Amino acid sequence: GDSWGIFTFLCAALCNLPALPALNCSEELGAGQSIQQTYDLTRYLEHQLRTLAGTYLNYLGPPFNEPDFNPPRLARAERAPSATVDLDLWRGLTDNARLAANYRAYSRLLCYLRVLDGQVGTAELRHRLAHFCASLQGLVLSIGGVMSSLGYPLPAGPAGPPAPPGTPAAPNDFLKKMDDFWLLKELQTWLWRSAKDFNRLKKKVPPAVVTLRLEARGF
Repeated sequence: GDSWGIFTFLCAALCNLPALPALNCSEELGAGQSIQQTYDLTRYLEHQLRTLAGTYLNYLGPPFNEPDFNPPRLARAERAPSATVDLDLWRGLTDNARLAANYRAYSRLLCYLRVLDGQVGTAELRHRLAHFCASLQGLVLSIGGVMSSLGYPLPAGPAGPPAPPGTPAAPNDFLKKMDDFWLLKELQTWLWRSAKDFNRLKKKVPPAVVTLRLEARGF
């Protein structure tokens, strides 16, 4: 009867399942997910830097660890990439230009931080700096990944040494500490602005899509 026919059909279908195409579900990791991961890393570094900066400024001592200390930027501090750009001008740049500026800035800032890591006198602070440098290196690589996923070329040339050849060392301890102070201050501003950049960018790029792919097996 009809019931026996249906049962026979189901048995035949089950016996031939290995020969049927397999339906696989896979997530394509595209620009959207790369941007989201970079945004998350930027926010993590913001949080990490708040703790590191407080510890390092206490290491420098007064007046650098005083809340109201806000000195003018010296000419020596110009070696560190400045984030003090008019926001309207910054937002008027293309996505490619902003990403390239972030990539170059963090590459240079990383060089300066690695110099600090070799100069501090406490093991705990060296450990914190080394951990932060590793995270910042991950951010540089992540920004490079975003640029590649969007079809943008990476900025040409290496980041370069922290100081150009012939640049004299700080003439005294206070000016050396001032260089370190401005390095942390600029890094905080870069991370704050980068978080906003990637937050806007992830709204422009659709998230990763889930695609269904047929893989023929046995045919």
